[in-house]
Amino acid sequence: MPIEIKELHIKINVNGSEQSNATPNKSRAKAEAIIKSCVEEVMRIESRKKER
Repeated sequence: MPIEIKELHIKINVNGSEQSNATPNKSRAKAEAIIKSCVEEVMRIESRKKER
């Protein structure tokens, strides 16, 4: 039986003063990829709500 995710909650704590091991370009690309996947998931959930 497939599992259906009905809600997605994302909580992120961002501290600008912390130092990262990743280069700025890699961390920015990673952040953009995460944001893109989150937006896609939200849009999918919204479209499923409209179908009901």
